[in-house]
Amino acid sequence: MHDTPALRNAQARRPYADTMGGRREPIHILAIALGGCLKGPPVAYGITEDTGGHIGYVLGAMGALARDPRVGRADIATRLFDDPALGRAHVEPVEELSPKSRIIRIDSGNRAYLAKEELARDRAAFTEALIAHLECQPRLPDVIHAHFADAADVAREVKRRLGIPFIYTAHSLGIDKRAASGVRCQGLEGRIAEEDRAIAACDLVVASSRDECERQLLAYPSGRLGKIRRLRPGIETTAATPAEQTAARALIAPFLRDPDRPIVLAVARAVRKKNLVTLVEAFAENPALRERANLVILAGLRDGLKSGEAEQREVLLDLVDAIDRYGLHGVCAWPAHHTQGELAGLYDIARRSGGVFVNPAFVEPYGLTLIEAAAHGLPVVATREGGPRDIVAELEHGLLVDPRDPAGIAGAITRLVDDSAFWNRCSENARVNVAEMSWESYAAGFVSLVQGLVTPRPTAQPRCRPTRLLLSDIDNTLTGCREGAARLSRYLGRDQGQVLFGVATGRAFVDAQRLLAEWSLPQPAVIVSSVGTEIYWRYEADYLRDEAYSRRLAEGWDGVAVAQALDGIPGLEPQSDIEQRTFKRSYLTADAAAAEHARRVLAEAGLSVRIIASHARFLDIVPANGGKGAAMAHVARMLGLRPQQIVAAGDSGNDADMLADCPGAVVVANHDRDLAHLIGRPGIYAARRGNAAGVLEGLLWHRWQARVARQGKPRVAA
Repeated sequence: MHDTPALRNAQARRPYADTMGGRREPIHILAIALGGCLKGPPVAYGITEDTGGHIGYVLGAMGALARDPRVGRADIATRLFDDPALGRAHVEPVEELSPKSRIIRIDSGNRAYLAKEELARDRAAFTEALIAHLECQPRLPDVIHAHFADAADVAREVKRRLGIPFIYTAHSLGIDKRAASGVRCQGLEGRIAEEDRAIAACDLVVASSRDECERQLLAYPSGRLGKIRRLRPGIETTAATPAEQTAARALIAPFLRDPDRPIVLAVARAVRKKNLVTLVEAFAENPALRERANLVILAGLRDGLKSGEAEQREVLLDLVDAIDRYGLHGVCAWPAHHTQGELAGLYDIARRSGGVFVNPAFVEPYGLTLIEAAAHGLPVVATREGGPRDIVAELEHGLLVDPRDPAGIAGAITRLVDDSAFWNRCSENARVNVAEMSWESYAAGFVSLVQGLVTPRPTAQPRCRPTRLLLSDIDNTLTGCREGAARLSRYLGRDQGQVLFGVATGRAFVDAQRLLAEWSLPQPAVIVSSVGTEIYWRYEADYLRDEAYSRRLAEGWDGVAVAQALDGIPGLEPQSDIEQRTFKRSYLTADAAAAEHARRVLAEAGLSVRIIASHARFLDIVPANGGKGAAMAHVARMLGLRPQQIVAAGDSGNDADMLADCPGAVVVANHDRDLAHLIGRPGIYAARRGNAAGVLEGLLWHRWQARVARQGKPRVAA
């Protein structure tokens, strides 16, 4: 970074941040999004091929950040353009969204609306105009959030000139698009190279799904897991009003002979990657489905088949052709226009009809519509390629399919429509589980990430070895009570340098990071993940995997043999593919008998493994020398700590070996019955409080116990 007068002046206008003692000024965040028609609600999604889900993401995220008391401003920068057909809002320099949030439209000198492919020629002018705008402000943003690689290119230059760090969210990555299409072209290769530059230049990458974090981003030369953070987007969806339901029925009634049939609903832009024609074919080629249900497709907004951009026109013509070829008139509706209220009404009446929402995309980077469907209690059938694998696994509200298999798509839809018990279970799961996906949780996580980026680090880090290590489970141990989590965070902040904070969780690394950020917990020095089969050490804002520990676990481990031995055991169901790790095979168990059957089978097969049961539902098979207890011992050796210097905390069966092996263990009050056998053992402190408050209680008790022991006055655990 070059030292210039502009940079020095800009740095002088940036606030001082102190995450331990509280910020002296609220955080200012600037999002940059260049493509599509970005305006305040209501948004005409699909009005252009670039006006898609990322607009809802940007608006939802910045709206929630503006509501966070730690944030002073949450503004959005985009292009100013003048196209009356797309709305007069886009020529307004400033659009107020809330008292702390606005859209700032930057005039690059080119006032034409530009599609994604054409934006590159305007980027340099936009960048200069944005920097000029920022240099005139009394205060610079603390961080920039760049959406797509073109905005990241702008943010990279702003960082070079003004010193503002930036976070990158890709939304849709070119490598997956290339794999889905099977086509290599100069434009796509250029996009992939630009995405790699964005990954390399940014301070952090924020992605929505584990698939993005663990597969898509790591396919790039610059992708590193330790630099990637997962934050789940939220939704701002409420039940449709009676008027919206009536409007939705009126919208599709002219197309349908029997509008009371179950509705198979799809909502997507008219672009090839959304694979809508395959959905039409799947529906049409299944006679039972045609006789039983109606197909409703909202493919964006259009004024005739000749309107819109080239790809939109081609996809719409293909849709019309398929509907005609299969004679679907009377059972298929594809209205040209819809409002957000009518969409909400369609979700609700599709649920009331016993219908299904379908996302058949070749690759879906995330899939916000699947969460919208869940909020309305509507089960889903979704592509198995990309983010929907995470969403469906976490919400348990539908089925995954091969997007190139029309018969498989139709079969999944038919199963949901015909099996009322399964449909009801998916609908109830959707309503209950979607509550965990909120923009407020996203905002809490994002602010935590920003605080980690903008807090000044001391020029000389004091060299002192920690005297103790706190190694805690996350779910229901650190989480569950916001007040307790905040108290523990404050304590660890005050005691920094003496107590090293680490976590040991059943979750994968990226999901552990997400949950810690959403709960505003400190960044751990070490993360033991995937039930003690992976260890990651923090170096500044990055994390590196402990390869020495991985090499130890590899000795004698055969994951393929484990999976083959357990295949077909009644009551034992493999968890989703993304939960199967290099040194872990994970299952759902129907009952204790299934778990015991698995133990016998593995023993008879001569496989040396550790079997970990938890929550009366989960079964993890790991190497015999793996698990949280083994990982804790490895971490202690690496830090040069004795067992007496470690405090381990947990609540469930997958913590049992760690707690049993630790002379300073804490079992929180809300623990599962899996740990009942540990209560009363020497060294086990049974906290009176639950969650993080119980962890802090136990940590303080063990600290006091160590102090009085040195004085020769040991106390008895409560």
